[in-house]
Amino acid sequence: MQISEGAVNTTKVNNSVSNIKNLQGFDQNHPPDAKLIDSCVHCGFCLSTCPSYRVIGKEMDSPRGRIYLMDAINEGEIALNKATIEHFDSCLGCLACVTTCPSGVQYDKLISATRHQVERNYNRNFSDKLLRQLIFSLFPNPDILRILLVPLFLYQKLGIAKLVRATGLIDNFVKKISPQLAAMESILPDITVKSFQDNLPDIIPAKGEKRYRVGVILGCVQRLFFSPVNEATVRVLTANNCEVVIPKSQGCCAALPEHQGQAEQAKSLARQMIDSFADKNVDFVIINAAGCGHTLKEYGHILADDPEYAQKAKQFAAKVRDAQEFLATVGLTAKLLPISDQPLNLVYQDACHLLHGQKISVQPRQLLKQIPGVTLREPIDAALCCGSAGVYNLLQPEIAEELGKQKAQNLLNTGANVIASPNPGCSLQISKYLPGLSDSNITIMHPMELLDYAIRGEKLKI
Repeated sequence: MQISEGAVNTTKVNNSVSNIKNLQGFDQNHPPDAKLIDSCVHCGFCLSTCPSYRVIGKEMDSPRGRIYLMDAINEGEIALNKATIEHFDSCLGCLACVTTCPSGVQYDKLISATRHQVERNYNRNFSDKLLRQLIFSLFPNPDILRILLVPLFLYQKLGIAKLVRATGLIDNFVKKISPQLAAMESILPDITVKSFQDNLPDIIPAKGEKRYRVGVILGCVQRLFFSPVNEATVRVLTANNCEVVIPKSQGCCAALPEHQGQAEQAKSLARQMIDSFADKNVDFVIINAAGCGHTLKEYGHILADDPEYAQKAKQFAAKVRDAQEFLATVGLTAKLLPISDQPLNLVYQDACHLLHGQKISVQPRQLLKQIPGVTLREPIDAALCCGSAGVYNLLQPEIAEELGKQKAQNLLNTGANVIASPNPGCSLQISKYLPGLSDSNITIMHPMELLDYAIRGEKLKI
């Protein structure tokens, strides 16, 4: 029996179609929107502003390349597998491409949808699963993380950390086995007694006549490792006639799990945050961490499919303001005094989720310029990510290291005495690389700390 050439070709086509249908791809639960994908005209403007593309240099590690991949997976042409998800994982989610794109491509929505798909439909290897489970079990749970701080506190205060680093154990052994674990150790901030305390009361009255009643979100990393920033924020708000409310029931804002596609955890944390402010009657909800603020403003999107919380989420998000955004809008009433006996050169570090995510850049500079004696310097590549990007510097340490060094060097090149950084992750990332680049004494502070110094008339030690 002979088989015609046409029959053979038909068989090949049918087998090809069958294989495409059997490819593991996106499910039907909010895959990347085809209309948003089609809005990309592949002009390439995003390439020069994409930090991962600048480091890796591969098309598929650019926004345009990832959009090609999303489209191909949507069409069933390629699979959601190790070869494709590594390009989605390489994205920092800094959103610089959203700012740059002349066609208005909503890449933020595309990468968010893709990451949720990856977490549902791709089976990561054991070590990757373990690391991510560790991160998402600890960082969004400050009460649990605080328990872990006890051995880490002893690790630092007993000199074990210095010994381990001096012997080269981290670089010569740990880094080779697990670069991610080495990255976690290298970026560990100084743990103090304040890391174990919650010193802020539920309600702090305004100084003078009350203008606003505002809620303050403490954050997770912020409340444990940067508690002076929260204390400074509260003092600045009360000094500017705001009554401050701090619900003790508040938890994590959901930024870390949401950015990495942990959908159910993010939704649960968002509901908890909304409930914690439900009966507080605040005019605004204030946040002093850039990444947290961006996610809080996205609650309406995160809980859009929740019939009970969808409207509550929109109403909550409408009240959220970054601390600098809020103060620049309502105006300062407290007098600002010099914070240095000498003219002070200051450089403001744009956090990606403020600059690109929330479009907040002018307001912090307006506030800082009001401090007497301050001269504001501007770095080159101010819009380029420092490599922190939530937990990116823990999951992708090699790329993050190159970006961190670039950012630190650019800030140093301004000749500034102080770096004003509005995000805890950025501060940790930049602090890690400054000592290896310069012997000069340069201080990193949150803008709210600088305003607090100016209100209280305290002088910086620089």
